Amino acid sequence: MARPRSGGLSGIVRWLSRAVIGAGLAALAAAPMVLRPEDVPAAFAPWAPLDPAAAPNFVTPFKLVRTGRDWAACRAALMRGGAQATSVGDRTASAQCHMRGAVRLDRLSHARLAPEATRCAIALRLLMWERHALQPAAREILGTAVARIDHFGSYSCRPIRSHRGPTGRMSEHATANAFDISGFVLSDGRRISLRRGWDGKSGEAAFLRRARDGLCDYFRVVLSPDYNALHADHLHVDQGLFLSCR
Repeated sequence: MARPRSGGLSGIVRWLSRAVIGAGLAALAAAPMVLRPEDVPAAFAPWAPLDPAAAPNFVTPFKLVRTGRDWAACRAALMRGGAQATSVGDRTASAQCHMRGAVRLDRLSHARLAPEATRCAIALRLLMWERHALQPAAREILGTAVARIDHFGSYSCRPIRSHRGPTGRMSEHATANAFDISGFVLSDGRRISLRRGWDGKSGEAAFLRRARDGLCDYFRVVLSPDYNALHADHLHVDQGLFLSCR
């Protein structure tokens, strides 16, 4: 999948490409007799359940969207992928601040994290990223796996922040549609934080940038220390309306 580095023209092209592919796959999913289901491998069949262990391909974005909209299917996919996630009841603080279709996430395919409630669709995308992008990058660049992902959480009833202060628009965190990753603990005990590692040792810096780029394959918005000082210590991801990978 392409990895746009901004929300500009490349992001629009990426969105349009996925929209065209998604429309075609949706048509196939609605009328599977166009191709006999038994003739299509499950990995490439848009009507087949998402298998988080399978290598991502051109139907993965469609399956992620479809699965993320169905809480039961989403939680089942998390379980198939080795995640540890338990049901969380809906919470409503106001019309602008609520958490629906959420799970409490304790572990992805391998890496643990401090238990955090987030939308199941966000948890599923984190799982796919951790399994297919983060762990391979850690093994290739650092020679070991990621044992724990440190984070600043998901749900927070607040507006979007700017260098001038709070804005008038609510953050995706207000509906648990976002997640902030602050660092990693490796299997050999090393700790890598965004604040110290982004411009630190070459291997750690390269790993953190690969982690950021991998997130862009699964989330609409990814903001890193390259974006602004407010993100100097974390990677923000969300599934809001905009497109940005910075």
